[in-house]
Amino acid sequence: MTDWAGRQAPGLDDIEAMAEAARGALPAAFAAKAAAIVLRVDDFASDALLDEMQIEDGFELTGLYEGIPLTEKSVMDQPMGPDVIWLFRRPILDEWAARGDVALGALVAHVMVHEMAHHFGWSDDDIAVIDRWWE
Repeated sequence: MTDWAGRQAPGLDDIEAMAEAARGALPAAFAAKAAAIVLRVDDFASDALLDEMQIEDGFELTGLYEGIPLTEKSVMDQPMGPDVIWLFRRPILDEWAARGDVALGALVAHVMVHEMAHHFGWSDDDIAVIDRWWE
């Protein structure tokens, strides 16, 4: 039996490191554009964001892409800021504990790749080539 005394849940920095590892594992063709996306990790989405998205329970949102997908960007667009991927630690940990069948790093990578899919305009088939976490 594992001795859980004195152990702590993974922190924001731990989740960020897992997400950065997932970014680093992307195929070379996507590396430069993926590196330009700002990564933010917080415990939960803000109340304002949850209200805007009409989400009542903060545990329902594990990640979010904020920006204009590359497939929709135009030279006429005036950037309001960098593209950002948000990962929310507590909902990720809650899903990980509830599933009980996937490593935490794999789940974080899955959420990160899903949010990058919004940036790159990937289809479900494109995602499946990069993220095979369900196998």
